[in-house]
Amino acid sequence: MEKLAQADREFWRGVLVAGGLTAIPRWTLDPVPGVAEHVAPIPDDLVAALRRPADEPAVPLSSVPLSSALLAAHAKVLAALSGEHEVLTGYVAVKGGRPLPCRVTTEPGSWRTLLLDTCRVESELLSHKDFPVAELRRELGLTGPSFETVFDPAGDGGDLAEDTVLSVGVSTDDPHGPHGGRLVLRLRYRTDVLDADGAARIAGYHLTALALIAADPDAEHGRQSLLSAEELHFQLEGLAGPRRELPDRRFHELFEQRVRAHPDAVAAVHGDRRWTYRELNARANRLGRALLARGLRREGVVAVVTERNLDWMAAVLAIFKAGGVYLPIEPHFPAERIATTLSRAGCGLVLTEAGSATTLKAALGSLSGVQALFVDAAYENHADDDLGVDVAPDQLAYIYFTSGSTGEPKGAMCEHAGMLNHLYAKIDDLEIGEGQVVAQTAPQCFDISLWQLVSALLVGGRTLLVGQEVILDVQRFVDTIARGRVSVLQVVPSYLEAVLSYLERHDRSQRHTRELPDLRCVSVTGEALKKELVQRWFVAEPETRLVNAYGLTETSDDTNHEVMDRVPDGERVPLGRCVNNVCAYVVDEHLSPVPLGAPGEIVFSGICVGRGYVNDPERTRAAFMTDPHREGRRLYRSGDHGRWRPDGKLEFLGRRDTQVKIRGFRIEIGEIENTLLRVPGVRDGAVVVAERAGQSRHLVAFYSGRRPLEAGFLRDRLGESLPEYMVPSAFHWREGLPLTGNSKIDRKTLTALAGELDVAGEDPLAPSTPAERRLAAAWAKVLGIPQDQIGRRDHFFDRGGTSLSAVKLAITLDRAVSLKDITRHPILADLAHLVDGRDGAGDIERRSPRAAEPAASSISGN
Repeated sequence: MEKLAQADREFWRGVLVAGGLTAIPRWTLDPVPGVAEHVAPIPDDLVAALRRPADEPAVPLSSVPLSSALLAAHAKVLAALSGEHEVLTGYVAVKGGRPLPCRVTTEPGSWRTLLLDTCRVESELLSHKDFPVAELRRELGLTGPSFETVFDPAGDGGDLAEDTVLSVGVSTDDPHGPHGGRLVLRLRYRTDVLDADGAARIAGYHLTALALIAADPDAEHGRQSLLSAEELHFQLEGLAGPRRELPDRRFHELFEQRVRAHPDAVAAVHGDRRWTYRELNARANRLGRALLARGLRREGVVAVVTERNLDWMAAVLAIFKAGGVYLPIEPHFPAERIATTLSRAGCGLVLTEAGSATTLKAALGSLSGVQALFVDAAYENHADDDLGVDVAPDQLAYIYFTSGSTGEPKGAMCEHAGMLNHLYAKIDDLEIGEGQVVAQTAPQCFDISLWQLVSALLVGGRTLLVGQEVILDVQRFVDTIARGRVSVLQVVPSYLEAVLSYLERHDRSQRHTRELPDLRCVSVTGEALKKELVQRWFVAEPETRLVNAYGLTETSDDTNHEVMDRVPDGERVPLGRCVNNVCAYVVDEHLSPVPLGAPGEIVFSGICVGRGYVNDPERTRAAFMTDPHREGRRLYRSGDHGRWRPDGKLEFLGRRDTQVKIRGFRIEIGEIENTLLRVPGVRDGAVVVAERAGQSRHLVAFYSGRRPLEAGFLRDRLGESLPEYMVPSAFHWREGLPLTGNSKIDRKTLTALAGELDVAGEDPLAPSTPAERRLAAAWAKVLGIPQDQIGRRDHFFDRGGTSLSAVKLAITLDRAVSLKDITRHPILADLAHLVDGRDGAGDIERRSPRAAEPAASSISGN
């Protein structure tokens, strides 16, 4: 008996300590507490088919109890609903008894294999059913529910326990009942989790799984869908974006129509410079002719290496007019990266300007056959009338390079039709109209920069180009947006938080008018938008709509918009519905749509999908393919995981790989790691993302080697080939990096360690002067680090600071220091010494917001 008891104990201990809770999707728009029931008869012929002998006498279906077939179907449904191969459900082993935890694996294979595995699991469970599992749970210190679904193979599931949201019972209906004594599935469910349609669909999934088992037990169950034809049609058609007819013209041709209609209206403003539609068009035409004179052919790639200014705008238009392909490159990028980008894109022409050609010149020194053309010189000696070059809708419009996991960036190619569709999606959903002003704030290499630059030109509006020096000073930024009468603005969430901090410090009761009187819509993109930030926004600016925008470079930018005039319901801010002419699916690994509400990979189809990655067929094949559901359409696999909500909106759940977004920039961790490994003295390395509560995300690098290297040396070496936003903010040396059981770097451990190091610091020397203590308090607020863990010799950027958090620090200190001060004096003690040494400044503890005004104006002059 003792051996049997010990065997029981070990069996249940193994089940319990494995953990895991299989959750079913919440699917109701009206979550009212209560319990409801759905009954679905199992067709008699299906029951007979499951009981009859199979063709293969070695493993006939008749040898598998009907209860095992029903349990296998139930496990398959839970796997489809949860997106997990291993599922945990409650199993009623004794009629009226307490359900026991039952773990079933639905790894890819045939239905027959799944049936046999399930039969074994059921048999083992029943052989140990008399053991007091509840007592063992208490002994192991396990709390919380083990499962939220219950399967009862010979009953009606009984009353729902407190932690159970769905029970599936199998019983024979009353002979005089509506189903005349037939075998039925009886689902009981909580109405605050599922609605009637959701319960009916889940019952249908069970019946479909049983029918597939009976039809062909040797078929691969992973490739067979449980969805009904009706649900499949709804997912493919009902959840697609609205159909919108697009003009049979390219963007630049529609712009030329606006030029003819309103030639003297102002098209664009940058600082003190402003161009009318006529002037912008004329300059673009001259540049376009200069490109053609240099031999530009259809779909020839032209790089633009300029600052964000009016000449940049003219250059982009010129490339489109001449039938070329626009390739943006920021002038401050390292020469190595510029050379790699030009080479991979097959670029033959570069438009640049005198002040932006330093690193470009170094890059061109390693390349042959690439011509550089200065914009100022190209304006001369060319006619300024429209070019009239024929450009097809499926012609390439641009290439944007994003971070690549192999160490090489990948260039996403998008066509004119996809670009135009996205521009009209912005015009429609953000309500951009004639005379309205759109702010251009994003860097050139960020794909959102393009719609910010040109969307207003389609409707007779105006583009306001906001300089980077203005963006890094929030007060100047807000003033610039207000003076420029900006109607539509797009920022990343971390910068929106900085703007909000500024607005919140200028209490509305002290304002005679709105701080931003013309602002009607703010689009937020590039990072997950947190609900708390949305709540704060509508407190500060209740009259200005927020739009959560989601999309990828490979899909011509944004594919989904969540337009908000109030805080949305639910725990997360949704990605929203698909925009015009865009189709999104949530699919499994075989590209089959998963059940509504279930997690899966988000993929896109339709006009938005780009052509692939330039000169990179291998990575193109992995991500771009033929849409199996729409003939002749391309499909793009995003790598993002999400689910459909009952209101028809997408919800983001996370990434499937090591790709992350930092400050709105899409980054492949692998590219940074490969660069780190090339540094002399680095033996092994890993980069993780650290995030403090309420703070922005940042990159932290861990490395091993013979001895620690100076953080400044590592930062400089990575900065030679990576843009600033891809250089980790902190570097930590270890004798060896932690490994998993498979001898791979343990990233989970490193991520936790990064958070601990952020909080703990390394033996800080306590701030000693009043100014140092005040600065330490401000650092603690901005960086999310306890004040007593900040030392006087700490480096602001090594502790996780970014340019945005430096802006927040300046705001927190009422501009007693400027952004330039923080950049030049990142050591806390040095910054405090600078403040103490200023004539008349005195101790910053005595500074008031009004006293800080001269410092703010001096920043404006930098």
